[in-house]
Amino acid sequence: MTRSLSVPLALAAALTLSLAACGGEDEKAAAGPPATTPTPSATASTPVAPVTRTSAELTKALLELADLPSGFTEDKEEADEDSKPFSSPSSRCKTLVKYLNATKAPGSKASVARTFTGGQEGPYIDFGLDSMTTAEKVADLRDSYAEAVESCTKVTLKTDGAGSTSMKVETITAPEYGAKPFAFRLTGTSGPKRGLEYAAVVTGVDDVIVSVGVLAGQGTELDAATEAAVTKARHVLQPA
Repeated sequence: MTRSLSVPLALAAALTLSLAACGGEDEKAAAGPPATTPTPSATASTPVAPVTRTSAELTKALLELADLPSGFTEDKEEADEDSKPFSSPSSRCKTLVKYLNATKAPGSKASVARTFTGGQEGPYIDFGLDSMTTAEKVADLRDSYAEAVESCTKVTLKTDGAGSTSMKVETITAPEYGAKPFAFRLTGTSGPKRGLEYAAVVTGVDDVIVSVGVLAGQGTELDAATEAAVTKARHVLQPA
C-alpha cells in the first residue's frame, strides 16, 4: 500500500508512516471527516472487456485537499517501498502480512494515493485508487483480502526506534458505499503503540478498487470518508 490503503494494500506504508507522524502519541483528535452529501450505495457494473486506466485519470478521481473540510492538510511524505513493518509467525497470517506490507494492490495496473491529517495527533486519513482492469478482479481481490483478515487474528508491527507492537486484527461493519465493501480494524494490544487504532475499508467502483484508512480517529470518520471517496470516483471515472 503506498500511503493509503492503496488498497488492501497501501496499508502497511500508510499505517507505518502515520504512526511515525504521530510521534508515539495515542491521543485521538477531534477533527471531522470529509464533508459530503449522502448518496445511496451503488453496485458495480460488469465490464464487457478489460479497461485501461492511467495514473492521471485515477488522480483526477482521487479526493484532494479542496474536497475536505477546513483544518486538514495533505501529508506528502513518500512511503518507503522497501519497508516491511508487518510480520507474523503464523502461516495463517502469511497472506495478510503480504497485503499489509504491499505498496499497491496486487495486480494493479495503475495506483494513486493521498494522505491527509487533521492535526499533529490526527486523524490521518488515507485514500487510494487502484486500476484492476475488470470488476471481477476487483471482487476477487476484495474477497481474498477479506479471507486473509478473517484467517488472521494478530500481527506484529515494528516501528523504527519504538520497538514492536502486537496488533489485534478484526473484521468490522463496512460503510455501505461502492461494490461489496469490506472493512477491518487493527488495534494495538501491547507494546509502544498499545491502544492505537487503524480502521480501513476496501470497496469497488467498477474496475477500480477504492481504499480508505483512518488512523487515530474518533470512530466516525471512516463512513463519511468512504462515501466521499466513492462518490468522487464514481462521478469522475467513465463507466467501464
